[in-house]
Amino acid sequence: MIAAPIGVPAAEFQPSDFAYSALLPIFIVFGAALVGVLIDAFAPRASRYVAQVTLTCVALVAAFVAVVTISRDNLSKTASGAIVIDGPSLFLQGAVLALGFTAVLAMAERLDRDQPDTFTQAGAATPGSPQETAAVRLGATSTEVFPLTLFSIAGMMMFVAAGDLLVMFVALEVLSLPLYILAGLARRRRLLSQEASLKYFLLGAFSSAFFLFGAALIYGYSGSVHLNEIAASLNQVVGQDPLLITGLVLVLVGLLFKIGAVPFHSWTPDVYQGSPTPVTGFMAACTKLAAFGALLRVLYVGFDGLAWNWKPIIAVVAVLTMVVGAVLSVTQTDVKRLLAYSSITHAGFILVGLIALDRAGLSGVMFYLVAYGFSTIAAFALIALVRSQGSEATHLSQWAGLGRRSPLVAALFSFLLLAFAGIPLTAGFTAKFAVFGAAIGGGATWLAVVGVVASAVTAFVYVKVIVLMYFSEPTGDTAAVVPSALGAVSVAIGVLATVVLGVAPSPLLDLAHSSSLFIR
Repeated sequence: MIAAPIGVPAAEFQPSDFAYSALLPIFIVFGAALVGVLIDAFAPRASRYVAQVTLTCVALVAAFVAVVTISRDNLSKTASGAIVIDGPSLFLQGAVLALGFTAVLAMAERLDRDQPDTFTQAGAATPGSPQETAAVRLGATSTEVFPLTLFSIAGMMMFVAAGDLLVMFVALEVLSLPLYILAGLARRRRLLSQEASLKYFLLGAFSSAFFLFGAALIYGYSGSVHLNEIAASLNQVVGQDPLLITGLVLVLVGLLFKIGAVPFHSWTPDVYQGSPTPVTGFMAACTKLAAFGALLRVLYVGFDGLAWNWKPIIAVVAVLTMVVGAVLSVTQTDVKRLLAYSSITHAGFILVGLIALDRAGLSGVMFYLVAYGFSTIAAFALIALVRSQGSEATHLSQWAGLGRRSPLVAALFSFLLLAFAGIPLTAGFTAKFAVFGAAIGGGATWLAVVGVVASAVTAFVYVKVIVLMYFSEPTGDTAAVVPSALGAVSVAIGVLATVVLGVAPSPLLDLAHSSSLFIR
């Protein structure tokens, strides 16, 4: 017998039903993150790295297996509708786990003493302080990045499956807080990294406040935070439309910030440049996927009946995002900032598919998120390998002649850039074809035309980098170092996925299409 809370009549109190098997993937990742914290606190320093990497990889694989084995016949809402296990949530959770596994392998890269890894030994120490010097002398490593990454991945898995706005807000904070810390753990250019962390934290706090305030206004309109109940209340409450529209706009601000859409993109170039390079790849791939998953659920489930209000807003944001991202990428001189503006442009492309408001648009968006994610993680993993005088060489002038000194790295990076440009037989081409085709089918041909023009502009930027690597004289001592087995596997997974999803995309497209029905 469960006692009712104080002040609630016993007859009205009903305990929530939990489908623990459906929540098992999230529990696995959360549990592994907690164990990782204990390992970092109590395990001997020499054994922490191996233990953390092993635990993280095993947990992500186990959670992925759990997602795959959840029967589609058992799709349901759980925790009183707070978590929804349906086709899109399972697809996106599996994608987050696969991309997270690839990103963790890149984070686990450990180079030799002359070319140290990308993470600082003492994240809490002031750059150049005696504490940092002592940590370097003792050979300390920032193995806390692995449980932090697991916490963030668990938050992302909750984010894409959240059935109400409060759980979505909690998941947003769970996925964001570890990223604020990870952004400030770069070994080189520590002040730039800490500045990136602070900017991300402050602007992220503002966006979370917008989201929460918007959720409060929507609750004031509908009397509920559950998306299905919000959808049922549309057009039934008289005289409160300004409250509803204002709340929706504020919620969209919080979500559009996370995907780096214009005009909420100002954090993206600085944070991408200052963060440790493998963390940048993780943020660009997984955070964007999770944010779009939540945005799809909010718009397709909660506000489907209000599409005539929000579609013009999303269309304007998509155009601004594509144009601003493409134009500003032309002026960049740092390769990480260049890919940051490229990420902004791709967010605009994905928004074009979202506007279709049908299964073709939804499946195209989900395919695009996976294809772009693998290519991005591999690209940033390669950037982390290009070194000059013991530190990462991210200025474009340092990449001159890289094709002669490190032909394999230059070739792989060139291929990924061509994929970003949407060249046929790459995953980028298939992804753009899917979202642009869905937009044309949904009557938004003009958006697809803007997307094609923006793609041409970004293609010029990517080709410029390729020309720099192959048709310029080498300068300085810039060269790519040999990665460890884990780093090489991370790059191989990303490049192989980019090839396979370009040459034979049908299995993933079919899976995305069959998974594109929300439980309402």
